[in-house]
Amino acid sequence: MESIKGGRKAALHKVTERLTSEFRANQEPSADDKIIVELISFNEDSVVMEGKKPVDDLLAMCDHNRKNWINVDGLTDRNLIEKIAKKFDLHYLLIEDILNVDHQPKTDELDDHLFLTMKMFYRFDEEKIEYEHISFVLGKNYLLSFQEKEGDIFSGIRTRINQENGVIRKRGTDYLLYRLVDAIVDSYYSVLEKIGEQVESIEENISKNPTVKDFQKIQKIRKEFIYLRRVVYPLREAINKIVKNESGFIEENNEKYFADIYDHVIHLIDSLDTYKDLTSTMMDLYMNTINYKMNEVMKLLTIITTIFIPLSFIAGIYGMNFQHMPELGWENGYFGVLAIMGTIFVLMIVYFRYKKWF
Repeated sequence: MESIKGGRKAALHKVTERLTSEFRANQEPSADDKIIVELISFNEDSVVMEGKKPVDDLLAMCDHNRKNWINVDGLTDRNLIEKIAKKFDLHYLLIEDILNVDHQPKTDELDDHLFLTMKMFYRFDEEKIEYEHISFVLGKNYLLSFQEKEGDIFSGIRTRINQENGVIRKRGTDYLLYRLVDAIVDSYYSVLEKIGEQVESIEENISKNPTVKDFQKIQKIRKEFIYLRRVVYPLREAINKIVKNESGFIEENNEKYFADIYDHVIHLIDSLDTYKDLTSTMMDLYMNTINYKMNEVMKLLTIITTIFIPLSFIAGIYGMNFQHMPELGWENGYFGVLAIMGTIFVLMIVYFRYKKWF
């Protein structure tokens, strides 16, 4: 009895250890999910770029007399993000917006900072768009950016910051926000251009020889446009709120740059509407082309059937086994019937050509 109880306790202990290890694995990010934090602190005279130190050291390096850009790659470690949020006194609801990767683009103006969240898509490989959620927090002499994945399209901006004569180093963090958002919006154009090339290629294939694969590509592109519209349409309002600048987070001489981004977003929306209509037209073109080819096949089969109906009728009559059929005793009857059938065939072909049926 005691041995049975001991065995049960041992089994229970093993189960408890396994569940505890699984719980810790779910709570703690794996090595692949570790967040990458990068600090770029700069002014007109110097630049400090650091990304290998612990987050506490990076936060301690932030100098309020300089412009500080903290970029975070990865949203899996909530504790680390909360630590950054505590440093800059961010509201806990703002943290939820940062971590919610399904959030629609929007702008919030709070007492001490401006919050902007949007989508970034920057690669178009093998007919696949890579989407990424990104959030910005703009405050006095600092800009925080939180990206869903590692890698971005900001390498050119980092290079310009590192240059001694770079304009970014002479402006405030609001201008840096403009350059980052402008780079993202520009990437929308490159993605849209790639999709446009696909649309043109599919349209050419459909006009020549439509296939089921072309139909599937059209459906896939339509889904991409639906998602792009969901991303770009709310961004219009988000950028417009920044342009209005009711809370004064954007310097007056930088407002025109965000107004330029707003114009680009409007143009993107018009382009998306145009491509959406084009994909609908392509669907109609595909269906019409398929129906036309089907009609051509049916017309050919109808012509063949029509030609062979009288020939089958003649062959059917003389295929009957009645004893008293006068033509059966005709010496040249076989060749005569073939001649009649051939004549009927030629006359029907001539008639169909006259009617322009083929």
